[in-house]
This record gives sequence, C-alpha cells and structure tokens, in this order.
Amino acid sequence: MSQQKHWDLESVENIYHSPILELIHRASVVHREHHDPQEVQVCTLLSIKTGGCVEDCAYCPQAARYHTDVDVHKLMDPDVVIANAKQAKEDGSTRFCMGAAWREVRDNRDFDKVLEMVKGVNDLGMEVCCTLGMLTKEQADKLKEAGLYAYNHNLDTSEEYYDKVISTRQYDDRLDTIKNVQGAGISACSGGIIGMGESDEDRIGMLMTLANMDTQPESVPVNALVPVPGTPLEDQKRVSIWEMIRMIATARIMMPKTMIRLSAGRLEMGTEQQAMCFMAGANSIFAGDKLLTTPNPGTQSDQEMFKVLGLKPRKAFKECAPAEQKG
Repeated sequence: MSQQKHWDLESVENIYHSPILELIHRASVVHREHHDPQEVQVCTLLSIKTGGCVEDCAYCPQAARYHTDVDVHKLMDPDVVIANAKQAKEDGSTRFCMGAAWREVRDNRDFDKVLEMVKGVNDLGMEVCCTLGMLTKEQADKLKEAGLYAYNHNLDTSEEYYDKVISTRQYDDRLDTIKNVQGAGISACSGGIIGMGESDEDRIGMLMTLANMDTQPESVPVNALVPVPGTPLEDQKRVSIWEMIRMIATARIMMPKTMIRLSAGRLEMGTEQQAMCFMAGANSIFAGDKLLTTPNPGTQSDQEMFKVLGLKPRKAFKECAPAEQKG
C-alpha cells in the first residue's frame, strides 16, 4: 500500500489560492486519474428523526433552542424507512443515508430500530449510511454487523473556528467518532459547511484535518450554508459558486480517491454551475427534494442534468471499502 501524502500548510495554501481556472484544470487531471469523469454517485438522505436536538449548532434548524419552521417528529417506523429506500433505489440512488437529530446514539429501543433499518436497506443492495451523532466503538461494531456501509459525521469547519459555531461538544468528540467508525471497518463520510463566517484559513484547516487523517474519508461532502430563519446564522450571505469550486477542487487534489460530494446549496445552482463543480472533481450528489430539512433539486431536474452533461449514476459497492460487503 502506497504511503499517503502528509499535507503541510504552505502546500495547501498554494493550491487553494491558485488562479481558479488553473485550479480547476489541475483538479480535473487528478480526478480523471482516479475516477470515471462521467460517473456520479447518487445518494438519498432521509431524516428518520427530526428536530428537538439538544445541541446548539448555529446553522441547524433542528436545534430545540431555535424557533424555526421545522416540525419535530419521533423516530420513523422501520417499514416506512425501508419503503422510502426502495423508492430512492427506483429513482436511481445507490446510497441511502438515514439522519437522526440526536446528540449521540443511546443503547435503547430506538437504536434497535435503526439497526433493523440498516439491515433492511442493506438487503435491497444499496450502500447504507447513517448520521446519528456521536458513536461509541461498541455501537459502531453493532452498526457494522447490521450491514452499515458508511457513517457521516461532519467536522463542519476548522478546529480554530469550531467554538464560534458549536459550544455543546468539542472538536475532539467529532474526531473520536470518526476513529470509532473507521475502527469498526465502516467507511467514514466527513466534510463541512462553508459560508458560516469562517476565513479561507479555516476552510484550508478543515481540509488539512480531513486529508491528514490516518485513513482519508471515503466521502467528503462540501456544503454551502443554507441560512435558515430562526437560527443564529440566518443573516449570513450565501457563498459564491467560485468559493464552492475552490473548495471542491482543493479537496479533490488533496484526497484523490475520495468521493467529493456537492451537497447543500445545489438548489441555487444552475446546470452550468454544477457542471463546473463536476469538472473540478465533485462526483457525488444528494438526490431528492429535501436534505433533511432544507430544499434540494428534485429527482427529475437531476435526471435532466445528467442527460445534458452525459453523466451516469455510479453503481453501488463499486469499490467495496469493507471487502466483505456485497450488494
């Protein structure tokens, strides 16, 4: 196995701040070396338990302390979730991600239900992903045994900027969960959000933390903040397409084999802007009209975009990270 490159600050700054067209070209070359440029992973994200979260993440409409339009609902029934996964598969998704607004997983009947959901979705031949908050090693082992393929736990931002966004947990808590997930043989999905008032240095810092992990995340979502009324970040200005492209391209160069996901913020982007993101190395999207609680382009508009750009959905389990996993 070849030695993974360790990234230093100067090298990353040089990449990140390079002229945008040069940056896109360089990222595109790296992308084509490691991926089929016509292939995009299509994922569906379902909120299986919404709202009422005790955390104070400044961007999140699901925090109980903020007054937003989010309707709180308890954990969904496994049969309903599996029916949603079947529909997502019919619509072309190969990865199904289930999100619960919890601070951490607790060993109770709700967790047992989640394990049942994981087994059910895995039986459909889809890659199953969960995002449930903090996780112990034992819980990660149970999820792996149930058939979990990936676990999402975003860093959100740099370690230095983290306490400006969240005070109810520490940065190390995030890193510990990612270690527990990877230790159980589950692939890690971890990225962040831009547009929360952070600096370019914070964006670079977050990418360095991800790229310099012992095992780079299998998937890195790049989200543009969608400001939600009622949250502390409701008045933040939306990031430009060039900022998104700069993040995606830098991430692609630093993490050549990783799936780079063009996540929240796609609703404001036309086909041309998304095409630039794909050129810069993005090769994964979330499909469906909602990302947990924020709007997202509908399935039909994505299918039309794929047709125009000559893109095709990536097959499930194409590069089986856990080797024994099968569709």
